[in-house]
Amino acid sequence: QVQLVESGGGLVQAGGSLRLSCAASGRTFSQYGMGWFRQAPGKEREVVASLPWSGDRTYYADSVKDRFTISRDNAKNTVYLQMNSLKPEDTAIYFCAVALTGICARSVNEYDYWGQGTQVTVSS
Repeated sequence: QVQLVESGGGLVQAGGSLRLSCAASGRTFSQYGMGWFRQAPGKEREVVASLPWSGDRTYYADSVKDRFTISRDNAKNTVYLQMNSLKPEDTAIYFCAVALTGICARSVNEYDYWGQGTQVTVSS
């Protein structure tokens, strides 16, 4: 069983920045693939960014490429999402997730555990 706790969400003006954190339980965090997803009202959950256990590559949705950065600190069992140049369309609940396979997964059904989510609201 893996527990995930997200933090760092909030209200920010367009053009601003936020840094989300996701702390994971378990002693094998370094073996997990990790991902950030988001879900806006009335829309499906979508991948934002992901990285594999090795952290040697990353995946970004086109909508956030060059604005968001995913990273991990295995010593702290934590994955981060740095979000810059935020836009109103980035408003959503953001979730982190664990892929036990360790891969750089891109779809919801490749992930095994999910956090409760943190709200990000970007005002215009």
